Amino acid sequence: MIDVRRLLPSDRDAWEGLFRAYIDFYQRVEPAEMYDRAWREFQADTRLHALGATLDGELVGITHFLVHASTSAPDSDICYLQDLFTDPAARGRGAARALIAAVTDWARARGCHRVYWNTHESNDTARRLYDKMAENRGFIRYQIELPH
Repeated sequence: MIDVRRLLPSDRDAWEGLFRAYIDFYQRVEPAEMYDRAWREFQADTRLHALGATLDGELVGITHFLVHASTSAPDSDICYLQDLFTDPAARGRGAARALIAAVTDWARARGCHRVYWNTHESNDTARRLYDKMAENRGFIRYQIELPH
């Protein structure tokens, strides 16, 4: 049975392993400081939020999300589900579905107008689930990197 909950301090190592696997999936490399900063933000739970899915007490999935203002949402903010990853060994057990549902419930309880997320067009496995849970509105994302 999948259980979804906030990440606990004791989840740090398992969370980082899953987050690193997510970053690897998208063929990115991030500095160690990024993981430390993200963990601090998730533990503070003010600007950035995280939930974990457990199966038999083991962390098998994570999601990271945030709320932001919108010019087109009527009198409310919207929730961006930024990252979602499930351990490949646990896929097909409902962790990703449970995490999306939990973020949706969280956002609804806080009066958000919508929840949205992005995925790569080649992520066929995830897209099969996403197409069952949400509407693909056909937007294409453009990005400009700003070096520090």
